[in-house]
Amino acid sequence: MVILGIDPGSITTGFAFIEKTNCSLEVLEYGTIHVPASKALEDRLLHIILELEALLDRYKPNSLSMEGVFFAKNAKSALVLGHIRGAVLVACRKRGMTYNEYSPRVVKQAVAGSGAASKEQVANMVFARLGIEGDHLPLDASDALAIAWTHANPAPLAGLKKRKVSKKASVEQWKKLVERMGGSING
Repeated sequence: MVILGIDPGSITTGFAFIEKTNCSLEVLEYGTIHVPASKALEDRLLHIILELEALLDRYKPNSLSMEGVFFAKNAKSALVLGHIRGAVLVACRKRGMTYNEYSPRVVKQAVAGSGAASKEQVANMVFARLGIEGDHLPLDASDALAIAWTHANPAPLAGLKKRKVSKKASVEQWKKLVERMGGSING
């Protein structure tokens, strides 16, 4: 299975193609698609998609994994990013690819072991895990590698939903728990 990882951006979009076989991962290609900020949005979209489509035709991936939507402080930036994500998704869907999205926190947790890891920590860990040298690699490319790696190596608990748990248990709740465990509390 060939997986495409995408870190979408309106000026620099990171991409990574990795192939997953029974027990190994092979990095096929990774890098960035860069478009000057001076170009109009529609021209940036066209440039990104034309370059991406050439890569899609070369590697014929089965699955797209992309960083999930996040909340941005700047509504215009979020809207532009939505256009990029949508264009990438359409180009990949036209080729029958499946789609998976991962939040930045899940990617950081899967790759670096901490959802609060810095971009540099994620880059260093993904390079170590994939056995590649990345001294001068843009963070957009290492993020795309991390996203693809996360899809290829899902965390065992990633699919579980978080339950809201009270931080403080009442004395009565503790007594009930102890009783269920076969003990008793005097008092």
